[in-house]
Amino acid sequence: MELTDLDNTLNYYAKNTEEFIASTLKADMSATQEKFLALLPKGAHILDLGCGSGRDSLCFLQQGFRVTAVDGSEELAKFASELIGQEVVVADFKDLVLPKISFDAIWASASLLHVHSEKLPGILAKVIDFAKPGAIFYMSFKYGDYEGERGGRYYNDLNEARFADFLQKSGCSLEIIEQWVAKDVRPDKPELWLNTFARK
Repeated sequence: MELTDLDNTLNYYAKNTEEFIASTLKADMSATQEKFLALLPKGAHILDLGCGSGRDSLCFLQQGFRVTAVDGSEELAKFASELIGQEVVVADFKDLVLPKISFDAIWASASLLHVHSEKLPGILAKVIDFAKPGAIFYMSFKYGDYEGERGGRYYNDLNEARFADFLQKSGCSLEIIEQWVAKDVRPDKPELWLNTFARK
């Protein structure tokens, strides 16, 4: 059976779990986390979509928010479950089943960037259905217009124009609150990132 882009990406995480955790667990995302949480009501329920090591879920839980964490990698989900003290749902985005209109916010930090451009509008539309009207959505992508494999993982880089195009194709009525380009918070990484806050 031919491996898909998703299979290759999940295989990467299976083989490089410890390295990935070491690279991301202590990455300082506090500035973006604080801006995100400031937009939410007290005790809001957050969907952490592609939680990775569990770094952000842990932050949100420590701040008194409810969290449902999801990741496609069984290895990362196991680590994150132990870190945050609750079960992490193991599922890829297309097969994810959750109650609709359940979440006050969705946090998708460096996760949707692994979705093929042809599938991204549909995945976004599906994910948005999990959120309540007025919910806040954060997502980040490596900045640019490249799409393909990079270092063993599949990437769909977005700039402002590509982001606007996929949002239009998704048919989602998201109001962009803020969009900005920033350097990677890890000092050894030269990449730029496109960050977006939006409201349903």
